[in-house]
Amino acid sequence: MRYVTKRRLTRALATGAAALLASGLTVGTASVLGPVASASPTIMAAAAAADPASADPANADPASNPATTPYYVASPNGAVWGMNGAPDYGSMGGHPLNAPIVGITVTPSSHGYWLVASDGGIFSFGDARFYGSTGALRLDQPIIGMATTPTGRGYWLYASDGGIFSFGDARFYGSTGRHHIPGPVVSMTASPTGHGYWMVGSDGSVYPFGDARGFGSMGGHPLDQPVIGIAARPGGDGYWLLAKDGGVFSFGAATFHGSLGNTALASGVLRIVSSADGRGYWLISHAGEIFPYGSAVGRSMATTGLVFDVETRGDLAVLWALSQLGKPYQWGGTGPDSYDCSGLVMRAWQAAGETIARVAAAQYASGGHVPLSQLQPGDLVFLATHTDDPSTIYHVMMYLGGNKVVEAPYTGQVVRIIDFTAGTDVVPMGTRPSLPPAPTTPAPPSTTPTTTPTTTHH
Repeated sequence: MRYVTKRRLTRALATGAAALLASGLTVGTASVLGPVASASPTIMAAAAAADPASADPANADPASNPATTPYYVASPNGAVWGMNGAPDYGSMGGHPLNAPIVGITVTPSSHGYWLVASDGGIFSFGDARFYGSTGALRLDQPIIGMATTPTGRGYWLYASDGGIFSFGDARFYGSTGRHHIPGPVVSMTASPTGHGYWMVGSDGSVYPFGDARGFGSMGGHPLDQPVIGIAARPGGDGYWLLAKDGGVFSFGAATFHGSLGNTALASGVLRIVSSADGRGYWLISHAGEIFPYGSAVGRSMATTGLVFDVETRGDLAVLWALSQLGKPYQWGGTGPDSYDCSGLVMRAWQAAGETIARVAAAQYASGGHVPLSQLQPGDLVFLATHTDDPSTIYHVMMYLGGNKVVEAPYTGQVVRIIDFTAGTDVVPMGTRPSLPPAPTTPAPPSTTPTTTPTTTHH
């Protein structure tokens, strides 16, 4: 399995793999109509046109199947990593950016992707073509994402106020820019024809434009967690809304197949993706776990991309460790050019503001212990000769999420990402350095009388 590390910009340009708009200059014709809507939005907010399906998780077993689906993870600094064999098309890692990366969108062919920055700067790789950006424009609100047309020959950028900016064969059908909306826009998806789109606000309000039809919303309904995403059925005859806690709300012909609402997760949920037949969906967590429901069970999801947002110190440690991919293993190495297993995780957590022990066996006690079923990004996992005896620990790795770890393995290898499986030498508890270590209980005093005096040596 081959994983993506950072690539030189000169290599990307030389091979034609990346069209980069670093300066913000607009290439091609852009329909820039974000702040002013040319069509009044149909705001499905005050009341739902149809009662949403229950977001109860009981209809499906939320068991993840991350190992079968290639996907990309992008960091705010522009680095891109391919998971589960997703090929490398390049990244902006190591190159200066005017604004952080907020989105990564894979092309319909899965042979490329776009990175989008909060200022609307666009960076294209593989077969993703550049059609324009808002990098040189002054925006009322930051860009938060991109939606591509079905052909892949155009895209929309959308801002948190619902402003829409269209490029290539993407057409402008309206926006909520300069309209009062009850919650910021958080997601957008195109209609199957590409002649319309839906936007959704954090309060669950749905805004359809063009040939996108409205079937109801959660606007005006109490939510345990804000809505963060929308996915439409392939026929455009319904859609699902996704809440941050994994709750799913279905409208129109979109049927409810289960959710992660009320399910304890190591991290929040980021994305909902419809199956090809519209009879199921996948939920994707911040940690890269993929949960299938309905017809999605047992199938691989189309290649997608996620931005690894920093929510915890563990996330910071993960991003630092990933930035060291490809550097050689060296026994006793603590960087910056080479590492051993414990040196890598020590430096990663140091970059996140936590000081931990130097060697693997001692690192087991450098934080609170968590079961392997509750691992979060940044947690440390260990291999030992005797898994019930921490003094026999001989290797440490850092959990990434989605059953992946990053490690500095052994001489002749490099810092890499591998699948994590619980073998016979895996210590049953991991360590979270951001948690305090469990207090040590002193041994009770002996109640057996001694017959000889005790001598104390100083």
